[in-house]
Amino acid sequence: MRTVSDALSGTGPPADVAILGRDGRMPLIGFGTWRLRGSTAVQATTAALEAGYRHLDTAPMYRNESEVGRALAESGLPRDDVFVTTKCPPDRVGRELETLRESLDLLGLDHVDLWLVHWSSGGRDVAMWQAFVEAQQAGLARDIGVSNFSARLIDEVTSETGVAPAVNQIQWSPLLYDAEIVAEHEKRGVVLEGYSGLKGGTLDHPTIRGIAERSGRTPAQVIVRWHLQHGFVVIPKSSSPDRIRSNADVGGFELSHDAMAALDGLGRS
Repeated sequence: MRTVSDALSGTGPPADVAILGRDGRMPLIGFGTWRLRGSTAVQATTAALEAGYRHLDTAPMYRNESEVGRALAESGLPRDDVFVTTKCPPDRVGRELETLRESLDLLGLDHVDLWLVHWSSGGRDVAMWQAFVEAQQAGLARDIGVSNFSARLIDEVTSETGVAPAVNQIQWSPLLYDAEIVAEHEKRGVVLEGYSGLKGGTLDHPTIRGIAERSGRTPAQVIVRWHLQHGFVVIPKSSSPDRIRSNADVGGFELSHDAMAALDGLGRS
């Protein structure tokens, strides 16, 4: 994985990106939409785009693809300026392309930038991954990846199809940091994308709170910054416009080597 750092001036998310297998550029900070529904999903996604996010993450099981698509359409932003991810649940084995076309109709798009297998189907992953390869070849998804996959499962679908996932989206935060997992992804050229980084007690952890206080930042900003300095993709979620803006306002500071080491150490504590 190669990363390109080009911080934006002023507030808003830094323009750090991960370079994917087909030379796609995936912003390291995205807006997560899990549990955002209806008008709340439209308003929150609109606030995120106004705050400078250029990466949106949704899925059929979130039941908000049409709302995310509406916010994107109403934003007036050029399509190529926004990286859009959706997913395919494993119970749709055999109906993958149908599922993707349904997602595209709801989003109002002719392709997504990244399509993920939402989680393992437990024995039918290769069949599903082959359909993903076909979708990429048909231009319906620029890049394809997986979510909640182990290194073994990544190797299985890669060896059987000759195509490696560009991304693996997993639950990730300083409390879950594992250098071996990072190395496994780097060895395979798979971008590590973390979800639920602001959950699981991270915002209240004394070490994270202490670093935030010394930095003059919020615990959420420290966690997002930790992801970016490692080159991990992070997708913080909120329905509050103020928190949406705050979570992305991480371009004006950098965590020290000691702070990064302390945060990494939480995964071993």
